[in-house]
Amino acid sequence: MSNTPTSLRLVPEGYADWLAELKSRIHTAQQRAALAVNRELVLLYWQIGRDILQRQAQQGWGAKVIERLAHDLRAAFPDMKGFSRANLMYMRSFAEAWPDAAIVQQAVGQLPWGHNLVLLTRLKQPEQRLAYAQAAIENGWSRNVLNIHIETRRLERQGHAVTNFAERLPAPGCDLARESLKDPYLFDFLDVSKEADEREIESALVRHITQFLLELGAGFAFVGRQVHLEVGGDDFFIDLLFYHLKLRCYVVVELKAEKFKPEHLGQLSFYLTAVDMQVKAGHDNPTIGLLLCKSKNKVVAEYALRDKAQPIGVAEYQLIESLPEELQTSLPSIEQIERELESQNE
Repeated sequence: MSNTPTSLRLVPEGYADWLAELKSRIHTAQQRAALAVNRELVLLYWQIGRDILQRQAQQGWGAKVIERLAHDLRAAFPDMKGFSRANLMYMRSFAEAWPDAAIVQQAVGQLPWGHNLVLLTRLKQPEQRLAYAQAAIENGWSRNVLNIHIETRRLERQGHAVTNFAERLPAPGCDLARESLKDPYLFDFLDVSKEADEREIESALVRHITQFLLELGAGFAFVGRQVHLEVGGDDFFIDLLFYHLKLRCYVVVELKAEKFKPEHLGQLSFYLTAVDMQVKAGHDNPTIGLLLCKSKNKVVAEYALRDKAQPIGVAEYQLIESLPEELQTSLPSIEQIERELESQNE
């Protein structure tokens, strides 16, 4: 026999929908409150850093004052984290990197302090930092994901594939489609040799589908590998098939473990037609093709795409890619950053 009071067992009509709406409002309010607290904390850190900069410049205070300040602030606020000497040094660098308070309030202030430390220590140019900050906000990147994208220069590669989208897709969809592809694609998470053939690479990509989707970018959903299509009684198999949630279209990906050749586009074009005829629904946009090859001559690829009726992009892939040299020489390692982040809890 149930111990639930009768008044709680009798649910009036419409109550469930109302409860769901209230839960949604509460979650939204909690998220807004957390964002507001984060913005205030980041702004406070910026103000402390600005004060340190100004007083050191105007009154000639040396670095020792930061150590004294860390001791005094932790004594005054024992329950508040973030007043270690290392973090105060980061506050100073943060204020130096962003002299305009408006940027702190409108852009980087929307990111947690840990994200801002990654931007500060990983990137040199303000334009780069701001671009990655905005991308992190738009895509909801965690700190680790932001680290990965900076290491692999995601934004620098974005939109660089050779495509015919401007001629084959209507605006503004063509711009979004172009920005959805990159060149080159970095498959440094695969345990295969540089001489691996298409099937080996394809199998490895599916085994590491999470990392592959991360490299492809936001919006890609995996549909299948070696997707079977029957055309006129003959069997055909698509290497990799995806659906792009923002573009609202299927994306056929073909792998070639060799240099780009114009004839590669014939097979891909056929697959796009087949997907449009047999798989695409009425509300889906035209299917897009992406040919990934080991290398390419950009001019040859541009010429080859001119007479293709379907929207297609051509990009290179790299199986092994080390950290860019300019990042290696002057920036701390991931482990060093982690240790400095942990020092906030001292």
